[in-house]
Amino acid sequence: MIKFLDLKSQYISIKEEVDLAISSTIEQSAYIGGALVESFQNSFGAYQGAKHCIGVANGTDALEIAIKCLELPTNSEIIVPSNSFISTAEAVTNSGHQIIFGDINENTYNLNINDVKDKITPRTTAIIAVHLYGQPCDMGPLKDLAQIHDLKIIEDCAQAHGAEYHGQRVGTIGEIGTFSFYPGKNLGAYGDAGAIVTNDSSLAQRAKMIANHGRVAKYDHIMEGRNSRLDGLQAAILSVKLKHLDSWLEHRIQLSKAYLKGLKNIGDIVLPVINKDIRHVFHLFVIRTKYREALRAHLTAKNIETGIHYPIALPKLEAYHYMKQADAKMMANRLDNELLSLPIGEHLSREQVQEVISEIDQFFKLKSETIAIYNFHKN
Repeated sequence: MIKFLDLKSQYISIKEEVDLAISSTIEQSAYIGGALVESFQNSFGAYQGAKHCIGVANGTDALEIAIKCLELPTNSEIIVPSNSFISTAEAVTNSGHQIIFGDINENTYNLNINDVKDKITPRTTAIIAVHLYGQPCDMGPLKDLAQIHDLKIIEDCAQAHGAEYHGQRVGTIGEIGTFSFYPGKNLGAYGDAGAIVTNDSSLAQRAKMIANHGRVAKYDHIMEGRNSRLDGLQAAILSVKLKHLDSWLEHRIQLSKAYLKGLKNIGDIVLPVINKDIRHVFHLFVIRTKYREALRAHLTAKNIETGIHYPIALPKLEAYHYMKQADAKMMANRLDNELLSLPIGEHLSREQVQEVISEIDQFFKLKSETIAIYNFHKN
């Protein structure tokens, strides 16, 4: 079996360090706040090049708190990419604002800057830039656009720990950045966890208060906030894993090069395009093909796991039926039935990647036969 994700093998590779971190946390009874959380916040903030890092309960909370920090006018329009996980969009609605779906670039699947320009109205106050699959958005033009229209930029970095745009780590390019440490992320906890980063001291102080019941000290509540705190166990585990992150990312980058080289001459596949002067950290390696379902079935039969990110574009979800954009002529609406995520990660060897490449090549060499077999079993 070539697994899409293998968290157990990752744990085994750092078992002694993780077990020691967990046992030490329990011995200290350091469950909420304290030195372990502070240490991770300082380390991760420094890793991303941010002056401030606030640990929170999960990535969705991070987005909602970041939006609240900006103190935008009620019912503002916030532009969100149409190809992302729902948390990017629901954070807008849950914060009392209106979602505006921006279309995606067909090469990188990140926000299409030209479409964003067309979506800006007098009510637009912010843009959420999702660094999807591990590749940073084209932040230069996006920042120029934001400056012209006096818009705030929130960076959703849930899939982009360690990614860089023109030498700058993501999360520090806009006003505020958010991270998820969901277990399957490149830097993942052993449960839900998240973080907010910023170089703005006032935003950092506000985020810290919102995440901790609106207080600066125990029982000293400046505002109404919420309960969204990174716990000590997750902070201890993340501190261990952060030490290994760069080597894991480099391994992903090398595997992606093998994929790009091995798949470039195979027909009916669109490979990811990597922009210049960026560090793509390949949380996911996503190809595109109109034969996705048949190819996926073929790989499954060969014990190769794959994923789909995302099978339904956000405008097509029932949750957003009220926006009446399921049939809109958007790139995201056209491509969601063609995207296929291949296995990638520190658990894979170069030999396993070559096996995946070989099976994809074999599928397309026998395309007519394999598709006929797939259609027969499907019907």
